[in-house]
Amino acid sequence: MSLMAHDHTGFIPSLRRIYALVLRHTYLLRSSGPRILELMYWPTVQMILWGFITMFLINHSSWIAQASGVLLSAVLLWDVLFRGQLGVSLVFMEEMWSRNLGHLFVSPLRPFELGCALLTMSLIRTLIGVGGAALIAIPLFHFSIFDLGLPLLAFFVNLLVMGWSIGLLVSGVVLRYGLGAESFAWIAIFAVQPISGVYYPIATLPEWLQYIAAILPSSHVFEGMRAVLFDHVFRGDLLLHAALLNVVFLTAGFLSFLRFFKIARVRGQLLHVGE
Repeated sequence: MSLMAHDHTGFIPSLRRIYALVLRHTYLLRSSGPRILELMYWPTVQMILWGFITMFLINHSSWIAQASGVLLSAVLLWDVLFRGQLGVSLVFMEEMWSRNLGHLFVSPLRPFELGCALLTMSLIRTLIGVGGAALIAIPLFHFSIFDLGLPLLAFFVNLLVMGWSIGLLVSGVVLRYGLGAESFAWIAIFAVQPISGVYYPIATLPEWLQYIAAILPSSHVFEGMRAVLFDHVFRGDLLLHAALLNVVFLTAGFLSFLRFFKIARVRGQLLHVGE
């Protein structure tokens, strides 16, 4: 009887502790717009992306067969953009997680120099990640993205630079608003995926979305990729558009990062990194 009574009385406090912890995280979720956005974000993006893919393939069932490796090329090039952005954001957040920003900036290090270091690390991480996947695809699927030749270098650079731009912006947002906004490191890049034409031509999009796609360097790169694979033509005009847009994107990314850094320094946030 005493054992049963002990178990019974111990059960209620246990529920109270569980409830207290759930309540704590509920308050945290309720007070964080980015966390609430993330809950709805992923299902919505996946639905939109695969909806457009389905719409395109319904009327172009033989499209994939027309160019060997078009989907594998799209996947690998998309990963350049994704890894480029994530390489900047994650390396920066590792400094925040370790609460090392304050230590870095008691040294002569300048914010611009930190940004350049982040871009360099992103390049290294992207080469390792995407390069390894590209090499594995050769024996596994008998497909080599390196067969694209010199255009591959232009595709790679443009997608990497766009990834850098988004990564710098995300890093600035996380620095300004704290680690409660770190989910933007994962969701920001996928916001542009459905309108970048990764797996289908931009013409598949509604007309109003095509205008938005036209201001993204990634959409020009993936249209250029399909021109090489389908028509065996290198569309220099598309890559020139992508390069010019990337100049604007990278400049805006750096300026936003430096601006957010200045605000964080004035408010003393470099030493107080939190939610």
